[in-house]
Amino acid sequence: MPETQTHATELTSQYIAQVTGDLERNTKEQERIGRDIGALQEQLRALEHDHTVLVNMQRALGGASPTVTAEDVTAAPSVPHQGPAERKQGKAKKSAATSAKKAASEKPAANASSAKAPTTAAKPTLVELIRSHLTQQSEPRSAAEITAALTQAHPDRSMKNTVVRTTLEGLVAKSHAHRTKQGSSVFYTAPAASAPAPAEPQQETPAAE
Repeated sequence: MPETQTHATELTSQYIAQVTGDLERNTKEQERIGRDIGALQEQLRALEHDHTVLVNMQRALGGASPTVTAEDVTAAPSVPHQGPAERKQGKAKKSAATSAKKAASEKPAANASSAKAPTTAAKPTLVELIRSHLTQQSEPRSAAEITAALTQAHPDRSMKNTVVRTTLEGLVAKSHAHRTKQGSSVFYTAPAASAPAPAEPQQETPAAE
């Protein structure tokens, strides 16, 4: 057999082997793609079925817009339509409830103020306290001593020495208290009971001659 023919035979065998291998790979690739296509077609059919079901549900619910989500529905609950009569009745009920609530809140406040008024009125004034204290003392008292005594007797009241001194000076100005000075200290006493003024002697009328 010539050498050229032998070389051609070997090339042919190589081509046949390569083509056979390529053919097998092609066949396997077609089978793989066919399987993938089958799976994708199954997925497509499932999606189409779900789409049909969802469209039917949408129509059954009244043709809601597809853009409306579940969150929008939850955030904006539907409010039943009210006619004019229902709106007026609702406003009347709301107004009545507001008035009742306002009256209830004002009533306890009025009761509290009326209950508090007698208590406030029952407390003696500072002037009365000072005058009462001075009438009970047998010796002159300074403003500091009077302030300390009143603070001890009435711990619920705020007594300041300057206020007590000013009140004492006001009583002195009105002759409701007496002020005496011993050195640099000033003392206060209650006014002494005024003695009855002696009767003026009657002038004798000369006897008529």
